[in-house]
Amino acid sequence: MFPKHLRAAGAACSLAAVLLCVASPARADWSKIQQSGTLKVAVYNEFAPFSDRGAGIDVDLAQALAGKLGLKLNLLPFPAGENLNDDLRNMVWKGHYLGYGPADVMLHVPVEPQLMNENGKVQILAPYHVETVRLVRSARAIPAYAGLDSLDGKKIGVEKVSIAAMVMLGEGNGRFRDNVRIFDTAAEALEQLKAGAIDAVLANRSEIEAVFKSDPAYPLSEATFQRLPRAGWAVGMAVRKDDVEVAKLLQAAVNSLRDSGELQAIFNKYGVNVVRP
Repeated sequence: MFPKHLRAAGAACSLAAVLLCVASPARADWSKIQQSGTLKVAVYNEFAPFSDRGAGIDVDLAQALAGKLGLKLNLLPFPAGENLNDDLRNMVWKGHYLGYGPADVMLHVPVEPQLMNENGKVQILAPYHVETVRLVRSARAIPAYAGLDSLDGKKIGVEKVSIAAMVMLGEGNGRFRDNVRIFDTAAEALEQLKAGAIDAVLANRSEIEAVFKSDPAYPLSEATFQRLPRAGWAVGMAVRKDDVEVAKLLQAAVNSLRDSGELQAIFNKYGVNVVRP
């Protein structure tokens, strides 16, 4: 799952996992972090299963990263801004005007060249998961899924201001528009599916897996839309551009967590299958 503006931006993302390299060292910043004894990690609010009320995949990942660096965790949950550029400014390189942040690292940032080019004061690195959009349906309401025609006349739930909403409402010049139900969150849409109020939900795969956990009564399908990237998009983390030493250490920590199976275990805890970039 992505915060609303992050989800809407994801459909246009290039999927290459790119690590920006910078030339000037910034060891003083790593020294300051070491002296503080804590790693400040920014995570999104209301972002289950990744971070919601102090728990989730990204929260556990933040704890694991701090442990790898020999530090304690200082978690900085924050609400999504109007766009990703706002979030990177507030939580990575400048700080919010109300005095909150910046953090040492922000999690769940799309590893996307255009975003990097628009934000010259940060570097985006260490992709740790690939997200995709999937359709989950009630097997009772839709016994078989054979493409979008199977959704004709069915009530489909989506989260407002999301990739799912964009592609569902826009497909075929709005052929499904009258049957789309808009919810504040994907979690709300999925609960309504469980309650039988709607027939299917289009949402990020991680959101669906965390709720249904491979329940055969709610099968997942790949839904092909004209405007939807089938391969998905990678997510990683962001630090200040000059924090070269911090970036190297975080990349090494992610590599270690992946190689040891710890990253997989974190995702498994929440019923989500990690997809390696």
